[in-house]
Amino acid sequence: MSIRTELLDVLARRALTEDAARPDAVARLHDRGGTTAREHVSALVDEGSFVEYGRFVTAAQEQRRDLDDLLDRSVADGIVGGLATVDGHQVAVLSYDYLVMAGTQGMRGHRKTDRLLDVVERLQLPTVFYAAGGGGRPGDVDIPLVSALDVTTFAAWARLSGRAPRIAVVDDNCFAGNAVVAGCADLVVATPRSSLGMGGPAMIAGGGLGDVAAADVGPLDVMTANGVVDVACDDEDVDDVARVLLGYFLGRDDEWTVADQTPLREAVPDGERTSYDLLPIVETIADEGTVTELRPDFAPELFTALGRLEGRTVGFLGNDTRHVAGAITADAGDKAARFLQLCDAWGFPVVSLVDTPGMMVGPDAERTGMVRHTSRLLVAGARLQVPLLGVVLRRGYGLGAQAMLGGSTHEPLMTLAWPGAHLGAMGLEGAVRLSMRRELEAIEDDEEREQRVAELTAYARSRSTALEVARHFEIDDVIAPAETRGVLCRLVDAAARDGRLRGSGLPVDTW
Repeated sequence: MSIRTELLDVLARRALTEDAARPDAVARLHDRGGTTAREHVSALVDEGSFVEYGRFVTAAQEQRRDLDDLLDRSVADGIVGGLATVDGHQVAVLSYDYLVMAGTQGMRGHRKTDRLLDVVERLQLPTVFYAAGGGGRPGDVDIPLVSALDVTTFAAWARLSGRAPRIAVVDDNCFAGNAVVAGCADLVVATPRSSLGMGGPAMIAGGGLGDVAAADVGPLDVMTANGVVDVACDDEDVDDVARVLLGYFLGRDDEWTVADQTPLREAVPDGERTSYDLLPIVETIADEGTVTELRPDFAPELFTALGRLEGRTVGFLGNDTRHVAGAITADAGDKAARFLQLCDAWGFPVVSLVDTPGMMVGPDAERTGMVRHTSRLLVAGARLQVPLLGVVLRRGYGLGAQAMLGGSTHEPLMTLAWPGAHLGAMGLEGAVRLSMRRELEAIEDDEEREQRVAELTAYARSRSTALEVARHFEIDDVIAPAETRGVLCRLVDAAARDGRLRGSGLPVDTW
């Protein structure tokens, strides 16, 4: 059969939008370790499922360039986007194209993005946005502009908070408006090639702040330490990591396996002064191979991760005793509060693993705004609509323990403790020194006084065991560590009476 001229024109024009039409540019990007927009999309979504919007758009620069140049150098106006499936689930994907003017945001590109974001909002689709690029693009002279501050893309993207799950991926320089796209997302994934900043080198120099290389504006180690990036990974793994994170928002996984729970018996050291790694405990309790830790380098004393229990996505919150003994700092309060909002918005039950001496105290701590920042955790916990499940692993002291449990040991759907746990209004030795201050001051000999403190602390410890606390019904049960997973799974089942847990749909704080 013959092919009509009009169809030949469409097919020829479509071919110009593919990577194969610009082999030299693609080769240069590959040589410096980059991945094209279409390669990212292809790696993320199910084969053959991508339905693209606006592939024939070119930059609004006809007054500056001829048509052939526009078709060659402004393919899709620098953004590839559309609908697709991932593991059979409907999603949306957008990717700035670094081969088109360094992934900058053109005016027609903004219109394309807005069109897709409208579809995302209507369908409430989980969305992955590859955000790398240089920010707003000057030079789109076909559209009369003065400030361009009436662009609606950023408001549209921000408005999706709580309405559609959003994951941003950054694997190259990501400045200004592109960085805002990343910052507004629920989760941010980045690689060693990334550099994030509210302004790139040109803006920095234009502001009289000196000459800075693009790679030095906001490198990955800075962005993981300050909490901007949730998950760091190697460049070659970024699409797989994005797919894993997206999977948490796509519903229950019917295929799961369980690790041997017996090692949990010895997972927490005896006494209170030996630290330990919380991640192996979480990985044992959760379905095998399903745990992804979030923001591990920011406020490391507070552990946050997503995982699964019998296929259902669950948030894990905990105290990492390897850092400031697991005390809750100002940054930890921010990190935990934001994580609770994330879980609440998307219907993820929260398992809180408590081992904390309480809130960080002292003049240095108070200079960080402890009173406000740690109170955010209490506010977020009090507003939770998803089940909160508490497990006191070893120490549950003071306001810090209450904050980890939503404000009270009776706020969670159930509060459990492991056999070696102790709970109290504050650290036991501190409580002894405070409550027995006069008696202790009356002991003149320093050695004798400290011996008395040790005796009184041991007595207080015997009166604050998990069993004693449970006897007074301040917690719901004391269980063997190996029983933890089974109890948590039954509680989640009870909460999900119709087979699923619905989120609050409330916006998630970017911080």
